[in-house]
Amino acid sequence: MIWKSVVGKLWATILLLVACVLFILTILLMQFFRNYILDEMTDQLMSTASKIAVMLKHNEDTRTGLDVAWELISEETKVVVVTDDNRVYYSPNQRGEKLSPSYFRNDPDFSEVFSEGETVQKRIRLPEEGDAGRDGEEVLAIGKPLNEGNGKKGAVFVYQSLAVMKETSRATTRLIFLAAVIAFIMTTVFAFFLSTRITSPLRKMRVAAFEVARGKFDTKVPKLTNDEIGELATAFNQMRKKLKINMHALNQEKEQLAGILKSMADGVITFSKDGTILLTNPPAESFLQLWYYEQGGDDLQQLPPALVDLFAKAVETEQEQVGEVSFQGRYWTVIVSPLYTEGNIRGAVAVLRDMTREKKLDKLRNDFVANVSHELRTPIAMLQGYSEALIDDVVTTEEERKEFIKVINEESERMGRLVNELLDLARMQSDQFQLKIEQVPIKPFCNRVIKKFAGLAREKNISLESRIESGDESFPFDPDRMEQVLTNLIDNALRHTPEGGRVEIRQGIRDDKLWLEVSDNGSGIPEEDLPFVFERFYKADKARTRGRSGTGLGLAIVKNIVDAHRGTIEVKSKIGQGTTFTVMIPRK
Repeated sequence: MIWKSVVGKLWATILLLVACVLFILTILLMQFFRNYILDEMTDQLMSTASKIAVMLKHNEDTRTGLDVAWELISEETKVVVVTDDNRVYYSPNQRGEKLSPSYFRNDPDFSEVFSEGETVQKRIRLPEEGDAGRDGEEVLAIGKPLNEGNGKKGAVFVYQSLAVMKETSRATTRLIFLAAVIAFIMTTVFAFFLSTRITSPLRKMRVAAFEVARGKFDTKVPKLTNDEIGELATAFNQMRKKLKINMHALNQEKEQLAGILKSMADGVITFSKDGTILLTNPPAESFLQLWYYEQGGDDLQQLPPALVDLFAKAVETEQEQVGEVSFQGRYWTVIVSPLYTEGNIRGAVAVLRDMTREKKLDKLRNDFVANVSHELRTPIAMLQGYSEALIDDVVTTEEERKEFIKVINEESERMGRLVNELLDLARMQSDQFQLKIEQVPIKPFCNRVIKKFAGLAREKNISLESRIESGDESFPFDPDRMEQVLTNLIDNALRHTPEGGRVEIRQGIRDDKLWLEVSDNGSGIPEEDLPFVFERFYKADKARTRGRSGTGLGLAIVKNIVDAHRGTIEVKSKIGQGTTFTVMIPRK
């Protein structure tokens, strides 16, 4: 509505102010003109009465003086003259019944004109039997003695109807009201024009302010004037520019913080003071999803008790709290720090660091030390025992001495192989390990590797067979490393196949991938042990012992070489039926 706008309020204020001023001015002007007309009428009647009295005084002939006096009076003015000898004369403009001198004599005020010789002014109402056609009319009458102070009782009474004065007053009132209405209309137009002119830039500022509130910071308010409103428009535009700059900076900072939180490896959870989650990043969401899965629900308010306790302690003590949380086979270190606003705690932030890898590395490191110690303890003990036997001359024959020396040599070679394989495995798992890829003819390569084990197979009475499907094709790979793969797989197959058994090597190219398969019909691997065959020191487990000749690192080295070629290796085995290793190497 218009009354709720600045235009309506300003317009109504101006109109109300002008209306009050015009009302008061109209009342004052009406009173002033009414009094002025009455005073003018009184002065006129008083002057007429004085002139008639003077003329009658200076003319011995009363009739002559009255004839002259009648010429001085107006049509509306009536005169009654009472001479000293009680003669009564009426002005010629009186028609019908005339106002008798007894009326004046009987009036308590006008009687003083006769008795005291004083001039009396009074408003009276004509009696009903008075002047025909004007019964009950109100008039202004002046009574003036003819001879003041000489003891004679003559008087001149001049009266005039107030209807003339009232008509003049009404005409003046109409004129004043007309002027007031014209002034009010002009004021209305002027007030509307002024308020519109003043509020027009304000309305534009309002529209611009709503646009800025919607995020449109390019909206500009035009400067239409050079007054305070123009300065306000300039200030608004400057505020808009600074607000745009600040919002842009805030958005950049927000995006930067969001990017930092999103890219952080550690999880971040921000809580309000009552424990409600306000903000999380992807690692923290993964943490919560794992917890919800652990609890079998999706309650977003439910948190791990350890995290809740750390949050409560951080809020209560206003100090940083550190703890650990573990579930689903994963481990997290949690650091909860309180957040402040003007010195008051408003919540807390929890940083979750996934320590699962570190835990596993610690376990692997401990297992590695234990496995290496286990692998080295046996040959070292044998070296020590047999060498002490030789030193103490326990051996009596040359044949026994050679047997002891042979054992010492075999254990030394075993320790050498163990150290070399550990070094190879360490190099493969480092960033410095690089393959030397070249186009290798597959059939000659496979035949050359298989021939290395022909003698060992004959010694153990094992059938060593090969089936090469690639013909004369070549394939890109590192020949030395792939030879190491085949060597380990064939050697393992021969060592786990009893006499009279069979070892088969198959090769081909399928779907642009090099396919190698080494299978045997040996003892096989238990199903529960299959996931661990590519671990280091696989044979360290008593359930998977393969004999003293192995180091337990061969398959771990094979797995690393295949991974370096971006390939895959799979194992299938059944107890008492044999084992099959399948290697797939992509061309690219």
